[in-house]
Amino acid sequence: MAFALTVVYLVTYYLTPVTLFGPLAAVHIELILAALVSLVSFPALARTFLVKTPQTFALLGLSMAVPLSVIVGMGWPGGGVKAFLDFIPNAFAYFLICLHCTSKKKVQIVVLMLSCICLFVIFHGIADSMRIAHANYSISQAITDDADIAAWNIEHPYLLAMRNDTGEWFYRLRGLGEINDPNDFGQLLTCVIPLMFIFWRPKKTLFNLACVLVPVGLLVWGTYLTHSRGALLALIVVSVLAARRRIGTLPSVLLGGTLFVAAMALHFTGGRDISAESGSDRTDLWGQGLQMLKTHPVFGVGFGNFADSAGLTAHNSIVVCAAELGLFGLFFWSLFLFPTIRDAMTIASPGKVSEGEPVATEKPLYPEPFPSVEEIDKAEINRLGRLVLLSLTGFLAAALFLSRAYVLTLFLLGGLAEAVYQMAAARNMIGPRLALGRALAYAGATAASLVLMMYVFLRVLNLMH
Repeated sequence: MAFALTVVYLVTYYLTPVTLFGPLAAVHIELILAALVSLVSFPALARTFLVKTPQTFALLGLSMAVPLSVIVGMGWPGGGVKAFLDFIPNAFAYFLICLHCTSKKKVQIVVLMLSCICLFVIFHGIADSMRIAHANYSISQAITDDADIAAWNIEHPYLLAMRNDTGEWFYRLRGLGEINDPNDFGQLLTCVIPLMFIFWRPKKTLFNLACVLVPVGLLVWGTYLTHSRGALLALIVVSVLAARRRIGTLPSVLLGGTLFVAAMALHFTGGRDISAESGSDRTDLWGQGLQMLKTHPVFGVGFGNFADSAGLTAHNSIVVCAAELGLFGLFFWSLFLFPTIRDAMTIASPGKVSEGEPVATEKPLYPEPFPSVEEIDKAEINRLGRLVLLSLTGFLAAALFLSRAYVLTLFLLGGLAEAVYQMAAARNMIGPRLALGRALAYAGATAASLVLMMYVFLRVLNLMH
C-alpha cells in the first residue's frame, strides 16, 4: 500500500491534483495524500538504510537553508514557512523512493509511471496541435498582443506560443503544474528516455520493439516538440555517453556532432539559434547571479527570489542555487549531488561490483515456506546503474541551462540511485557508502568547484562575444 500511495503521490505532482481528482482538488487532496503516505511509511523506517546516506543529512540541511535564505536574505520571517512548505514536497520524493522502491520490479514500475506521464502529455499536445491544424488557422491570426498570448496559452494548456529568432510564431509542447514550461518537460523527457531501457530483454525482438523502442521514439518525438535547446544538448550528451561504451570515445563524439547537425537541420529548436551570441542574455543573468552571491554570500537573496531580483531567472541551476541559498545552501545541495553521482558511478562500474547472493526482497505478512527471491546478478546491477547514471547526466546537462535546482525529478533520481545501490549492498556486491565525514569534505570542494567553474565559463563566454 505504501508503494502504491508513493506512485499516486508522484503522479499527482506531475499531472496536478485538478487533472487527476477534478473537484476534489479544492480540498487540497495532495496534502491528504502526503499525510497518508507519511503515515503508512513509518513501519518501513525501522529497516531503512536512509540514516546511512549523506543525502539524508543534505536534505535536512537544505530544509534549514531554504527558510533561512528567506528569513535572513530577504528579511521576511513569515516567508520562511512558505518557502519550507514549497521545498519539502520535492525532497519528499527521495525518502519515499528509498523507503519503498526495494526491488527491481518496483524500480520498473516507477519508470513505467514516468513514461506514462510523459506519453499522456505528448498525446494531449499532439491532439491539441491537430485540432489547431483542423481549424485551419495560424497562431499569428489568433495572437496580436500580450493579452492574446495569455488567452491562447490558457486555451491550449499543453502548448506554449512564442516567437523564434525571425519573429515567426510557433508553439512548444509542455506539461502541467511543475512541468508546464517546455524546458522543464524536455528535461523530464531526457531523464526518462535512458531509463526506458530497463525493460530491454535480450533476444526478445518483438517485445523490445513494442515496449522499448516505440515508446522511446515517442519520447524523442515529444522532446522535439518541446523545441528546448537545453533538452537537445542534454539528449546529445546522453547519446554520446551511451554510445561511448560500445563504439569508443572519438566515434561517439562524432555521432554527437552528427546528431546536433541533423537536429538543427530539422528545426529541433523551432528556429532559435544555439550560439554564444544568442545566449548573451543568459550569460548576463549568470553574471548577476554571481554578483548576488558576492553581496549575499552566506544565505543568498532568498529561495525563489532570483527572478524578482534580476527580472528573469538565471537559466542555470548552479547559479540559481548559489544566488538564492548562498554558500550555506549550495554546500548542502552539493552534499546531495556528489554522493548521488558517486554511488551511481559505483554501481555502474563492473570493477566495483562483485558477484553476490540472492536475498528476499520483502518480509511477507505471514510465514511462507519459500520466501520470495529476486534474482539480480552483477551484470544486472551494472546495467541498472548505467541507466540511472545516464538519466542523472541528462538531468544535470539540461540543468546547466535551466533554473531547476530543487525540483522533484532530481530527488527522485537520487532515490533511484540509492535504491539500486541498496540492492547491491544487500547482496554483498558492493562496499559501504561514502562516510559522512568524507562526504562533507567532498561537498565543500564540490561547491567551491561549481562556483569557480561558472565564473570561468562566464569569462570565456564573455570573451567570445
